[in-house]
Amino acid sequence: MTAQALLRTLPPIMMQSVRRTYSLDVAAPLLRTQGYINGRWTSAASLFPVLDPATGQEIAQVSDCGPGEAKRAVDAAYEAFQSWKQFTAKERSVLLRKWYELMTQHKEDLAKLITFESGKPLAEALGEIGYSASFLEWFSEEARRVYGDVVPSPFKDRKMLLLKQPVGVAAVITPWNFPSAMITRKVAAALAAGCTVVIKPAEDTPLSALALAELAEQAGIPAGVVNVVPCSRENTPAVGQVLCTDPLVGKISFTGSTATGKVLLKMAADTVKKASMELGGHAPFIVFDSADLDLAVKGAMASKFRNSGQTCVCSNRFLVQSGVHDQFLQKVGEAMDRELRIGHGIEPTTTQGPLINPRAAEKVAHQISDAVSLGAKVLRGGSRLDGSYVEPTLLADVNTSMLCTREETFGPVMPVIRFDTEAEAVAIANASNVGLAGYFFSQDVSQIWRVAEALEVGMVGVNEGLLSCPEGAFGGYKQSGLGREGSKYGIEEYLEVKYMCFGGLVP
Repeated sequence: MTAQALLRTLPPIMMQSVRRTYSLDVAAPLLRTQGYINGRWTSAASLFPVLDPATGQEIAQVSDCGPGEAKRAVDAAYEAFQSWKQFTAKERSVLLRKWYELMTQHKEDLAKLITFESGKPLAEALGEIGYSASFLEWFSEEARRVYGDVVPSPFKDRKMLLLKQPVGVAAVITPWNFPSAMITRKVAAALAAGCTVVIKPAEDTPLSALALAELAEQAGIPAGVVNVVPCSRENTPAVGQVLCTDPLVGKISFTGSTATGKVLLKMAADTVKKASMELGGHAPFIVFDSADLDLAVKGAMASKFRNSGQTCVCSNRFLVQSGVHDQFLQKVGEAMDRELRIGHGIEPTTTQGPLINPRAAEKVAHQISDAVSLGAKVLRGGSRLDGSYVEPTLLADVNTSMLCTREETFGPVMPVIRFDTEAEAVAIANASNVGLAGYFFSQDVSQIWRVAEALEVGMVGVNEGLLSCPEGAFGGYKQSGLGREGSKYGIEEYLEVKYMCFGGLVP
């Protein structure tokens, strides 16, 4: 499509975005471009570019850390662990609270970094910063609640205690879709437990991680406790290998694809590291005949089109019962027309930014064309636009043979499958090797209990399309991962349990 033809087809906000030039201020207060190792900003031998996915323009050149820098970071974290684990829970709590307060004070600057490096609309980026900071707040409080146990002993001359101690150095590998929140959700729990961390951010979005390191330093977190090693796509395998195989690393925490998670688990197996894996999702979104349709449409819009569909818990397969199928399609189509605006994330009216890069857009376009070739009807959108943009798309007459129902989309496509019975919907929903989140809408109380228990997922949204918060346990079933993040369980992932048998006592 030519540029002029594109301008004729896009809504006004996109026309404005195409014509304008956007740039991140090179003097932005929290813009850092070097690695952060042992409390020092560290240059690497080479640089790699960070691009604005909305325009393809370069934002910054960032130090391309390699295995040497990764090893230095691990050594620094291990050395810092020897003193950090001696800090009292209250001391760690106070420092995490200071970090939280600094994030809150700098929320606008942090949000702009997210918008420019990930394409996320600014309003959503601000929401992410609030969500990110909430984990620092939550785990600053949980740091003081790491309780052991005194176990009733079967012997009169012995006391039995269960102690909880930090696992050591945690390697944290994070994705681009939530470049701030995926760091704080892991790092806050690790630091609260008494662990130190080495962070490997996604190559597309290193600026958010480096900004968080700057604020951690300002908060007074000691050198070596938090380290960041940004690197290019080319250096990622070598850096990842160091983090997963170095015997000084006691724990791996990764968020990303199931395929990559399996590779990291295999590497970590040789040294038998603890591992948390938050992997792929393929969330079903079920609308039963008894549902409040307006509430279901609101939930569908929030779940599907947040971050242009690029969230691990966003709904991927929409199952709508025959009695409300046609009405749901009409209502959700009208909501798309009314609420969605494509454009650069910095524009205040933009709700749909670009996908992270052209490869991601091509994948989504391929899923759409595959569905259409197998009989799906495009009711809204359907086109890939210039660069990394894809139109929000509504598909009807979808069946389970189509790619969009068998693979995670990670884009703004809503494929709708008609079903007749509850058992049919549950069977389709569970026909996946992953099970992160699932959603359904119903006003039938008995049905709510049946379906919530039957869905093979780690998180269930009942009459709700957004379910993430620091109090909730985030994680999945099957190949969606291992362990939980957030909640009172999140800190347990960074602790070992030591059984202490105290004998020789006089009864």
